[in-house]
Formats: sequence, C-alpha cells, structure tokens
Amino acid sequence: MKRFLLLLFPIIIACNNKNVKQQQSNDVITENCSKVATTYYFIRHAEKDTFDANNSDPELTQEGLKRVENWTQTFKDIDLDFVYSSNYIRTRDTAEPIANSKNLPVIIYDTKDPNNADFLEKTANKSVLIVGHSNLNPKWVNMLIEEDKYESLDESVYGSLFIVNKFSDGSSNHKVLYIN
Repeated sequence: MKRFLLLLFPIIIACNNKNVKQQQSNDVITENCSKVATTYYFIRHAEKDTFDANNSDPELTQEGLKRVENWTQTFKDIDLDFVYSSNYIRTRDTAEPIANSKNLPVIIYDTKDPNNADFLEKTANKSVLIVGHSNLNPKWVNMLIEEDKYESLDESVYGSLFIVNKFSDGSSNHKVLYIN
C-alpha cells in the first residue's frame, strides 16, 4: 500500500502545485492539472476512545495519536491553504498537528451546513484539508461532486482519504484511498 501511495502522491502534488506545467500523460488527473481550481482532501479523525459509550466528545487513543503523526507525514509535501475541522476534540486533535506543520490555523466548520456558499467561495482555487467524520465526509464529497456515490464509512475505518478536484469548467474528479 505504501508503494502505491508513493506513486500516487507525486501526481496529486503536481496537480496541487499551481506553478507546475501540465505534463503529457494519459492519466485523467494529470491531463486536467491545468484546469484544477480547487482540491479538497477529506480525512476522518483518528481513532477515538470508545470506552465510555455516553461520551459524545472523546479524545484520541494512543493508536489515534500515531495515526495523526502518519497523516502529518502524509501531508508534509502537499501545499495547503486551509485546514478545517469540526468542533470536536478528536477532529481538532487530528487537524492541529497538520495545520501547525503548515503554519495554518484550524478553522471550525458547521457540521449541519458544511458545504455552504461562504465555504465554497472562500476555498475556491485553493487546496483544503477537511477533518471530519465517518458519516459526514462521504456526504460532503457527494455534495461537492453532485452525485450520490459514497456511503458512510464503517465506524472501524479511520484511514480514509477522499480527494476531490473541482475544475474551473465545473467538472470534477474524485477518489477515495484507504491508508491503514
């Protein structure tokens, strides 16, 4: 899996870097690099403490803290303009190390209206990391791609990475990777 990601991330980074000239390729992603307007990366918060079933705002486990370190390494060579998080301990604690590594603040979004006009306007032509949840990330991606493609993730899945490229002509491409 790591070998696959090492091959994939240079393509993502090339599309994300606005100074890179378009390269000749049959790959849809690199063919559309010159048209990329906005790139959204969605990750789920890292592993949460599920010991107390009544706690709706648990902290991360030791395994979760390790995943946060891995996510920070994963995004180290990707330029980000914004880092968004829902207002829960587990999402903020996942987002903050990545944001800190980029000298960016964590911006809290409204989980009831994530894809609002202000968000879309502010993030246009930017590279954006969004730390969310097993049910919200697929829903938000579906709203961005205007298609009902992705279902809520199983509660045991913490390594999902959704990538959505919204192009200036209104088209998009998208994928989900599972990094465990």
